[in-house]
Amino acid sequence: MSIEGLKGYSPPDDLLADRHILVTGSGDGIGAALARSCAAHGATVILLGRTQAKLEKVYDQIVDDGSARPGIFVMDLERAGPEHYEQLSGAIMEAYGKLDGLVHNAGILGDRSPIEHYDVATWHRVMHVNLTAAFILTRTLFHLLRRSDDASVIFTSSGVGRKGKPFWGAYAVSKFGTEGLMQVMASEVEGSTNIRANAINPGPTRTSMRKAAYPVEDANSIRTPEQILGTYLFLLGPDGREINGQSLDAQ
Repeated sequence: MSIEGLKGYSPPDDLLADRHILVTGSGDGIGAALARSCAAHGATVILLGRTQAKLEKVYDQIVDDGSARPGIFVMDLERAGPEHYEQLSGAIMEAYGKLDGLVHNAGILGDRSPIEHYDVATWHRVMHVNLTAAFILTRTLFHLLRRSDDASVIFTSSGVGRKGKPFWGAYAVSKFGTEGLMQVMASEVEGSTNIRANAINPGPTRTSMRKAAYPVEDANSIRTPEQILGTYLFLLGPDGREINGQSLDAQ
């Protein structure tokens, strides 16, 4: 299926059967909704986040729904060292032997302030969590993606990562970098592996990050995470097999 056929996409119930998909930031928001949806469509999901209680809640929701029992890996991307990434890689290899999907959903907003006054420590933190950690995780799990017959890597972009806007600071710059990371990776895997890499801009979505960025916005005027998942499912499943190096909008 082409990108043009994505509008109104209706994924089959078994779209992700026999696939193993890791979703970062899966304790709440878009990550939690996506993890539940992937599981409902047949995938075995690996939940990664920094708060065990939140991950366990999503775990219980997936199991209660009758889907495959997910894996849980508690990991703070801001503070994780090489040993944590290697532990994750080893755990996935031992439990599943491959990785068919990797969704870089975790991210932080940082400050909404002008460059002139932007806090340097906050800048480093946002760039690391949003961009560098995605690179490290992808690099660490690359050997598991290679073991898949059809591996899909999804990076999370943003409208402010395509056109810079005032006061978005490190968040915007990290998303410009994310677009670049995706493009470099997509060009490297094209034609030589079964891996594909793309980016998705979720758009205005009812999450805690959106509320922090737009505190006076009426949350009921924007879509919930559950309402924007079609593009993610399309790229994670076989219908998106021919799509590589694209930056798509979820809305």
